[in-house]
Amino acid sequence: MAFFRAVTFSESVPALAGAGVVLRPPQMTDFAPWAGLRETSRDFLTPWEPTWPADDLTRAAFRRRLKRYAEDQRTDQAYAFFLFRREDEELIGGLTLANIRRGVAQAGSLGYWMGAPFVRRGYMTAAVLALVPFAFGTLRLHRLEAACIPTNGASIRLLEKTGFVRAGYAREYLCINGMWQDHLLYARLQDDAL
Repeated sequence: MAFFRAVTFSESVPALAGAGVVLRPPQMTDFAPWAGLRETSRDFLTPWEPTWPADDLTRAAFRRRLKRYAEDQRTDQAYAFFLFRREDEELIGGLTLANIRRGVAQAGSLGYWMGAPFVRRGYMTAAVLALVPFAFGTLRLHRLEAACIPTNGASIRLLEKTGFVRAGYAREYLCINGMWQDHLLYARLQDDAL
């Protein structure tokens, strides 16, 4: 039955275009812009992310990251994208559709980050809206899930603006910035209208 079959790609995942943005899988040539943006945005990102390993911004760690992304994609477990501003192709953030569950679930979890210089400009909204057709169409998922810390008003607004509906509350759900943090749970179904 096709419903239970995993998606396979004979070639690389295509770039996804949205309003003023382009999403594409990361590649080694992205290392310097990625490391620079992450370092510049460190203080902004720290409250919302897992603790960074000491070598996180090194070329070797980035190479390992790309290998993991490629393996996750090959096995239909996750799909990573870097987010670029279309007008000048500048790297501005990233999104990952991870924890893909097939069979009766047909679901995946959305994660994202934005470089500090680019927040509150609508880029992530455009990126999520560009990723949704890929998730529901190409990957044939039924449900997208996302979670955010209750004090992250920007993430709450983003999720609600892009058609996600609050689905619950998870106590000490993820270890963020070195502490187990409660999260609001959101979901968007394939048939949900925006």
